[in-house]
Amino acid sequence: MNLMDKVTSLAKRRGFIFQSSEIYGGYAGFWDYGPLGVELKNNIKKQWWKDIVYKRTDVVGIDSSIVMNPIVWEKSGHLKAFTDPLVECKVCHKRFRSDQVEGHEHDSWTEEKKFNLMTEVLLGVTEPKEKAYLRGEITQGAFVNFENVIKSTRVKIPFGIAQIGKAFRNEVTPSNFTFRSREFEQMELEYFVYPSDKESEKTFNEFKELRMKWYQGLGMDPKKLHFHDHEPEKRAHYARYATDIEYEAPFGLSEMEGIHHRGDYDLNNHNLKYKDNTSGEEYIPWVIETSGGVDRATLFFLVDAYHEDGDRVILKLNPKIAPYKVAVFPLLANKPELVEKAKIIYRLLASDYSTIFDDRGNIGKRYFAQDEIGTPWCVTVDFEALEDGTVTIRDRDSAKQERIEISKLQEYFDKKLS
Repeated sequence: MNLMDKVTSLAKRRGFIFQSSEIYGGYAGFWDYGPLGVELKNNIKKQWWKDIVYKRTDVVGIDSSIVMNPIVWEKSGHLKAFTDPLVECKVCHKRFRSDQVEGHEHDSWTEEKKFNLMTEVLLGVTEPKEKAYLRGEITQGAFVNFENVIKSTRVKIPFGIAQIGKAFRNEVTPSNFTFRSREFEQMELEYFVYPSDKESEKTFNEFKELRMKWYQGLGMDPKKLHFHDHEPEKRAHYARYATDIEYEAPFGLSEMEGIHHRGDYDLNNHNLKYKDNTSGEEYIPWVIETSGGVDRATLFFLVDAYHEDGDRVILKLNPKIAPYKVAVFPLLANKPELVEKAKIIYRLLASDYSTIFDDRGNIGKRYFAQDEIGTPWCVTVDFEALEDGTVTIRDRDSAKQERIEISKLQEYFDKKLS
């Protein structure tokens, strides 16, 4: 079994990711996140928001709607330029992206056509219903609210608007588990700067390095992370220049986040300007964008964290994004005094950290299960704990154990998670 198959199997078995509508055969390009998956995904989003919004004085957040006035997509260019190359097999009549037909059993294709990825939605209670679109990217919500943000806050150029949200693309061939989906989540920053080649290039390069270090800081193997600069003819319709952060996935180098210089493309199309209240100068700012895929990051964090040690599977997730930070065990489930003490410690820790209580099976199986879901530390309550007030803490990655006073547990984990 290859790595991707192992991760996919683990994701379902342990409750990270399920096929959407699985009891009815599933639905291509749509996925559900289980009890552990939603925690992992939420932790990634929380860490991004903390680093991009809370730790900066020049960024504010918004949450724009999924459905917007269709004029937005006309002005943004998505109705004309948001396309993939499509071909149809003349034998089986299935449709594919033209860059993904290698290895198909037949070799007889129609002429390539452009296929628009926008997902249509019909609104209203009378016929004909009004045609609108599920957003193909969350970006436009920041631009159409540009004036609202300026008027309702004290932001000044340079500043950023951040948001996290769902987007939809009518992908021709959803593939590679959650990598290429029809419903997905993005975490984006639109950063507005003075229209200057020198200043915008400096900001672009700063965000490139900042975003690369973010993934590395959360534990991704630096050797598997790469920059890919887009050639002019392959850039998106809005980009002056662009760079991808790619991850060495089992299925090849794959885009995880894009850093784009959008120039004045969007604000100009929406006829929006900025006025400097100090100098009185009026101009259209340029935009540097960082656009990361939440689902892709979640997938690649799982892939990167997957390790095997003999028959032991270990998800070496960074504690900041691990679904559970701590697991608490009574050494024996049939000893009420141990169970009660363990529950007291569980309640103590659960008020500050995502904590799980487990008394099923023997202690070895419990350690094995927690390793497999990425829990960094296990606290075991044994008879010694009843006598001297100390417990055993086991580290996931090294399997080493140490004893610590119960009264110092919160201090211990605070330091580990800082």
